[in-house]
Amino acid sequence: QVQLVESGGGSVQAGGSLRLSCAASGHLVSTYSMGWFRQAPGKEREGVATVDGDGNPAYADFSKGRFTISRDNAKNALYLQMNSLKPEDTAMYFCAAGPFYADYEAPTDFHFWGQGTQVTVSS
Repeated sequence: QVQLVESGGGSVQAGGSLRLSCAASGHLVSTYSMGWFRQAPGKEREGVATVDGDGNPAYADFSKGRFTISRDNAKNALYLQMNSLKPEDTAMYFCAAGPFYADYEAPTDFHFWGQGTQVTVSS
């Protein structure tokens, strides 16, 4: 059974950085597309970034240049380095696994989800 456990969220001031981690078990991260999604109160879940089974990253416009997604096949883990954080980045961040070429634009394609980790950015 696929299990995803996020960690690394917290509270930071605007301009700060956080690194989110996602530990996977029950499957190999290299055999899925892996992604980060977020959901703020009252808003729909949106894609942040994904890395497909070939290792190709893809980013939502708001995350380009500030966030970096990476995958460690040896540790079976996924990461999201977030720099220059803004108050509008405040949300619950989720790790997800989906079909080999699924990307951040289609959250419904992702079948396996973690419980999420909260990120709060204050101004």
